[in-house]
Amino acid sequence: MSEVIVRFPPSPTGYLHIGGARTAIFNWLYAKKHNGKFILRIEDTDVERSTKESVEGILDGLKWLGLDWDEGPYFQSDFQEEHIETAKRLLNEGKAYKCFCTKEELERKRKQALQEKRSIGYDGTCRNLTEAEIREKEAMGLPYVIRFKVPKRSGRIGYDDQVLGRIEKDYSEIEDFVIVRSNGRPLYLLCNVVDDIRDGITHIIRGQDHMANTIRQILIYEALGKQPPVFAHMPLTLDPKKRKISKRTHGEVVSVQFYREKGFLPWALVNFLVLLGWHTPDNREIFSREELIEAFSLEGISKANSVFNFNPEDKEKQKKFFTDPKALSINAHYLRTIPVEELAEYVERELRNEGLWDESYAGDRREWFLGTIDLIRSRFHTLKDFVGAGRAYFSDEFEIDEKAWKKNIVKHPELKELLPELAQKLKTLEQWTLESTEEVVRDFCESKGVKPGIIINGIRTLITGQLKGPGIFDCMVAIGKDKVIERLESIENIN
Repeated sequence: MSEVIVRFPPSPTGYLHIGGARTAIFNWLYAKKHNGKFILRIEDTDVERSTKESVEGILDGLKWLGLDWDEGPYFQSDFQEEHIETAKRLLNEGKAYKCFCTKEELERKRKQALQEKRSIGYDGTCRNLTEAEIREKEAMGLPYVIRFKVPKRSGRIGYDDQVLGRIEKDYSEIEDFVIVRSNGRPLYLLCNVVDDIRDGITHIIRGQDHMANTIRQILIYEALGKQPPVFAHMPLTLDPKKRKISKRTHGEVVSVQFYREKGFLPWALVNFLVLLGWHTPDNREIFSREELIEAFSLEGISKANSVFNFNPEDKEKQKKFFTDPKALSINAHYLRTIPVEELAEYVERELRNEGLWDESYAGDRREWFLGTIDLIRSRFHTLKDFVGAGRAYFSDEFEIDEKAWKKNIVKHPELKELLPELAQKLKTLEQWTLESTEEVVRDFCESKGVKPGIIINGIRTLITGQLKGPGIFDCMVAIGKDKVIERLESIENIN
């Protein structure tokens, strides 16, 4: 195989959404797998909708995901003259022509064709205009588009899609399509081909929603005397109602930035998105960067559309699981397993954003900080949990979970006297360790004739605010003697 060159060509008309991110991931993986090039090209020819902010958002999203590109970003608008010159070349070689048909005329013909149950494609009215007729219409100042002249051939044209197999279409079913608007701006169909030829693109990996363009683009390649690249059309990503995911329909919940702000680790999101429409023979789900590059292949891409199950129907789940449960499960896996030093960088950002960061966590309390996040991460789903469920380890201002309060405190009113009394016992400890705290607590339970579970759950509720968590004595050691005692005594002041 010659050098593999792929590209990701987003339109800067909004944020980087998960469908676009998945396309970028597949192209990036294929380039890495074959030691090829991954080119980033911003297709900004939609002047009315393209914005600088969108470009910056796309670049930021790709960088955060770790998708480094080898060339670019190139901007399609910088090559407009080349696009126009190519259109002129096709005109001069008789492979395109000027079409003076108005919108009103085309609409009238379309309605008539529908009534007569004929093809509604362009009927070729201007295809065979003479030079004199063209000059006359131009002299009248009539606007025109430039249409590609589809060859009048019998038979079919097609290509071997690397995902879907052989795709073909009858020449007779392909209308002469527009490649330059009446305002002189070349269309995506032409620009894309010209750019891909210039950049030496060998493989085009994109969504199946682009398939309608492929045959027409192959015709342009042939007209320009160039070999078309290899095409691979990925299945679409749908929402739970089986609608195509889009920025306009679903809003920020399908943006990469949304998942960053919700506390996802970048590689966890990459790992999840690649599973939407791709799999290995053993249906493995967790991959390191190197493992995923090694395992990736176009053959593993599914032909069927995938479903991204964000916003579950269950209203209770929506409160906690704001997105696809599998996405959260994968993110939780990485929270539990990545090196604690690496995780600490992400947790630091969350603490800083919440005003909870203490510079000692990077200094003389570094060992405590690393040990604490290692202790509490096992039950967390996102980075936000470190400043939510884990807030009590970094601040004295934290909320007590309502379920924990009702189950562990309200049902046991005797704790209002027992826990402050236990606090007095704990004050006598000279060494604050797992062994010493456990010994005091269990001896206290035995002396009072109280089940250890009642005392332990009461302690957990008051010192962490949570219903569940790591071993209670690990929690007590991590939070520290003074804070544990203070929080146990505070039950006297809580109604």
